[in-house]
Amino acid sequence: MNTQAQNQFVDIPWKTGTASLEYRWIGNAGSTRPVVVFLHEGLGSISMWRDFPERFCNEHGLRGLVFSRYGYGQSTPRPLDAPLPLSYLHEQAYEALPAFLAALDVQQPWLFGHSDGGSIALLYASRFADAVSGTVVMAPHIFVEDITIEGIEKAREASETTDLLSRLARHHRDAGSVFLGWNDVWLNPAFREWNIEAELGKIRCPILAIQGEGDEYGTLAQIQGIERQAPNARALAIADCGHSPHRDQPDAVSRAAGQFMEEHYLPRK
Repeated sequence: MNTQAQNQFVDIPWKTGTASLEYRWIGNAGSTRPVVVFLHEGLGSISMWRDFPERFCNEHGLRGLVFSRYGYGQSTPRPLDAPLPLSYLHEQAYEALPAFLAALDVQQPWLFGHSDGGSIALLYASRFADAVSGTVVMAPHIFVEDITIEGIEKAREASETTDLLSRLARHHRDAGSVFLGWNDVWLNPAFREWNIEAELGKIRCPILAIQGEGDEYGTLAQIQGIERQAPNARALAIADCGHSPHRDQPDAVSRAAGQFMEEHYLPRK
């Protein structure tokens, strides 16, 4: 998914002005099922999903929508002197995502989120319980663990000693802003208190929570917590898999997510 010519842009209200977000429709345009909206990770973008969203939608006959959040990919970049607030995931779930879906008239989608995107999907479903058909979350965060901070500290070191930023620059208009915004907020000592467990009980839609057993950014306590606290959640741990299940085990993820969506399909009234 690296061809920028296929991407479109839509403006949403954001802070004191507007933000232009890149997006792309994929999959079966004639599908009558809910649209699957893909929410990328903390350093992600449309192109960093690679071909997984399109492959998933084609395999299951679904219509999909991928986009880059504000500050990411080819969307409006975030100024370096405007650090991410500690509430950035809540802002994306409660303000930016609803505005984006409204701008494209997407109603009652399935949300398919990875890492930060998984947390955003859960927060959105907790606030707008009747506006989402279901969620699939991979490697989501519901609280901050030591292993998460250790992984992000290693990423900081890699940004200083390897070509990490130049590789990210292939996917973002401003890779430095993307990396530092994400890295700084997670390494802020105050962010250790971030926790969305209290929101999980408000989610009424079905949730499939997927995590690799070898996830370098979190333990299985994340998806186990979702299964325990959300009323209609199922946890799935995948062996031989790290923080990106859709890259490490794409067949297993596609099969499990597709079956889960089929099980919970309700025709629109």
